[in-house]
Amino acid sequence: MAMIFVNPTDIGERSIQINDKGDVHHLTRVLRLREGDVLEISDGEKWEYKAVVEYIDTGCIMCNILDKQAHAREPNTRVTLYQGFPKAAKMDTIIQKCVELGVDTIVPVYMDRSVVTDKGKGEKKLERWQKIADEASMQCRRGKRPEVLLPLKFKSVIEDLKSYDLILFPYENEEGRTIKVALKEFAGRFTGKIENARIAVVIGAEGGFSDKEAELLKEIGADCVSLGKTILRTETAGPATLAMIMYELEL
Repeated sequence: MAMIFVNPTDIGERSIQINDKGDVHHLTRVLRLREGDVLEISDGEKWEYKAVVEYIDTGCIMCNILDKQAHAREPNTRVTLYQGFPKAAKMDTIIQKCVELGVDTIVPVYMDRSVVTDKGKGEKKLERWQKIADEASMQCRRGKRPEVLLPLKFKSVIEDLKSYDLILFPYENEEGRTIKVALKEFAGRFTGKIENARIAVVIGAEGGFSDKEAELLKEIGADCVSLGKTILRTETAGPATLAMIMYELEL
């Protein structure tokens, strides 16, 4: 069964209340949840629970807590994806797949070669994107809901990037340094298990990075890397980079 998320305020010392209309409908009408069934529930922050359904009422499911544990499925490495704004529904796919692969945060970015421009509709899109992220995290039973932030312009991103432990910048013009080498060097900084490392991944839009954007990233110390011999589409590059990071640093 999928992980169900509730607000921490809906969790008591011995019981949990599920009152989101969408979740209640899905659990009772689609999954045919009944009294006595066991659920996995997360507070979306730190704790996950096993709970048995005590009773089902209109718009509410009350559960008794059986077990409480700290999240065990979340990566130790926190990856933020700065995704060059793609056209059409590609962002939906990028969000879904990157959440499944363990991304922590996703930030859409308007870049010089983005086909999509800022028309002031970011908040409306954000609601849909967050719903996609929530559904993906529940389906793959993650312990937390990755956050999708409002779109930013590229210049605003540069200052944010300076706070990360590693900035990966997959670039189609890079022919020497591979992401494999960059990740092995990064892992070599740690004497034991990598804990709470923050990595930023910057992916260009359909037209790739402009020369100016590439230079700005290099100036702040972004690690310019190749993802392989072929050039990947923007909707492929983000998930591919996430998969490589998780393989090298988490498995």
